[in-house]
Amino acid sequence: MFVDSDTVSEFKSEDGAVHVIERRCKLDIDAPRLLKKIAGVDYVYFVQKNSLNSRERTLHIEAHNETFSNRVIIHEYCCYTVHPENEDWTCFEQSASLDIKSFFGFESTVEKIAMKQYTSNIKKGKEIIEYYLRQLEEEGITFVPRWTPPSLGPSSETLSSSKSQTTSAAVLVPDAAALKEGLGGEGLSSPGTASEAVVGTPDDKLDADYIKRYLGDLTPLQESCLIRLRQWLQETHKGKIPKDEHILRFLRARDFNIDKAREIMCQSLTWRKQHQVDYILDTWTPPQVLQDYYAGGWHHHDKDGRPLYVLRLGQMDTKGLVRALGEEALLRYVLSINEEGLRRCEENTKVFGRPISSWTCLVDLEGLNMRHLWRPGVKALLRIIEVVEANYPETLGRLLILRAPRVFPVLWTLVSPFIDDNTRRKFLIYAGNDYQGPGGLLDYIDKEIIPDFLSGECMCDVPEGGLVPKSLYRTAEELENEDLKLWTETIYQSASVFKGAPHEILIQIVDAASVITWDFDVCKGDIVFNIYHSKRSPQPPKKDSLGAHSITSPGGNNVQLIDKVWQLGRDYSMVESPLICKEGESVQGSHVTRWPGFYILQWKFHSMPACAATNLPRVDDVLASLQVSSHKCKVMYYTEVIGSEDFRGSMTSLESSHSGFSQLSAATTSSSQSHSSSMISR
Repeated sequence: MFVDSDTVSEFKSEDGAVHVIERRCKLDIDAPRLLKKIAGVDYVYFVQKNSLNSRERTLHIEAHNETFSNRVIIHEYCCYTVHPENEDWTCFEQSASLDIKSFFGFESTVEKIAMKQYTSNIKKGKEIIEYYLRQLEEEGITFVPRWTPPSLGPSSETLSSSKSQTTSAAVLVPDAAALKEGLGGEGLSSPGTASEAVVGTPDDKLDADYIKRYLGDLTPLQESCLIRLRQWLQETHKGKIPKDEHILRFLRARDFNIDKAREIMCQSLTWRKQHQVDYILDTWTPPQVLQDYYAGGWHHHDKDGRPLYVLRLGQMDTKGLVRALGEEALLRYVLSINEEGLRRCEENTKVFGRPISSWTCLVDLEGLNMRHLWRPGVKALLRIIEVVEANYPETLGRLLILRAPRVFPVLWTLVSPFIDDNTRRKFLIYAGNDYQGPGGLLDYIDKEIIPDFLSGECMCDVPEGGLVPKSLYRTAEELENEDLKLWTETIYQSASVFKGAPHEILIQIVDAASVITWDFDVCKGDIVFNIYHSKRSPQPPKKDSLGAHSITSPGGNNVQLIDKVWQLGRDYSMVESPLICKEGESVQGSHVTRWPGFYILQWKFHSMPACAATNLPRVDDVLASLQVSSHKCKVMYYTEVIGSEDFRGSMTSLESSHSGFSQLSAATTSSSQSHSSSMISR
């Protein structure tokens, strides 16, 4: 129930066409007494803004809650306009949103109360309007003449203002959409010009209040650049025109150089249209794997009002996500996060009453290890960074990196060259528990919303991540069927291994102390993985005809390099202990080379050992042989050589990756064995 209100601000244009009034309203909520006592309030306060435009014949009413705004966010918006085909009809639109972050454990109760009262208020809306119309009739007002400019006829400002105040006092309908956005478009786009959106604003100049409210401090030169670029888009661009806030991001990213900003913005608009990015939040649903294992999510806002995104990268199985989804699904998910970030920036601009055009990202690296430096995963990350940098400039306000481990410099060396200089300056990196000290997290985030996993008081709904089950991994056939050339051609290769016909690849090493890295999955059968070294190069690879087997391998090739006349110990030597890998296992490892020359990675068919007591095969051996049809195994592999200078202390990094492998790699026993054998060989 409406109790009282105070006028916060009021504006009337010189010609009387525009009247904007903002009030702070005191309301009594029909809620259980216990809930009021727990919350510690008897009344709640809303800020309501009424904008009457007599020239355009529109009335916009916006409101948002001031009480508990850090726990509950309520936006309401309604609009009265003249019907385009019948001037005697009035059109009415109303929308509202409710976002309950936390409320003393009574979230569901508050939601039910809010929905109940909102539904009740909508039903009463017609009665209230009719009540005030009757009141006008009792006062003798049965007709309000259309507004005309003062020079052309008498002003009806008094009557119009009276009607505005009585109508708006009757209907309290919150959404903090601003005067500009109330007449604008959706998403990043606005079909109208700024002069249409902000009434009374000349084409060659922006309204000072509008700039302060939505764009921030702009110099006359910067304001001129914005207007010129927007006008150019209106004249040349076919389709929706981005909002001023988004145009401004591209200008700031290029230091207000119009030509450079125009170039990257046109590329981005084309990219958005081609990939339907404007509709991604409405049309695309993230796969369940992402919802369960992607350890990131939105979490309140920082002290500057920026939306806060939390990413627990150290707890995320990056390799598992890439193998289960592919790079495109991950990229699409990151794009949806950025689109949601833009939406939240607009909402926070309305809530806090000042321009908020970027968000803060908090990255927790506890648990980060060499598993996260899986090269295909890093390459996927670099591509994602490239796309985001090109299409979402100046959206990252601050990046807080917490609990950075010893292996972080390696990742930073790989990633930092792809990040814009302006963006890099926004990075704050804390090792160990340094974030708890002076200049740490409390300088940027309120104590009440620091996540619980960082020793804070606020429960964080961000998924905890964990290992993606290998049963969700995509096979080579699935990748090929979906035509994901990225994986079948440039990252993963598929090979078939037969009894008596191993698959081998050659790696030439020029500089000693280089690092050979590998990652492979045993898709079918059991294999033995070996690494050999030779001073001389084997003969050019020849594809094995498979002899008497006469079996083709459509899903992968089979190459043998070691000549049958070569002798182990004379022509080549073993540099790693043989590693037996079972079907379904995923193996990741590295080897620090001691000598230059030629290294051969070999995957060989694993034969079951014969029973010692008798020549008759065991039942288990027979069953195993039946499972491996035609004595065929299949692997998907990826290898890469890293120069010692690129590893930035490769010896120390390898040791730290072995000692701090954490829970993510503990379940992959073969990976640990591979790393430990590399330590011995070194």
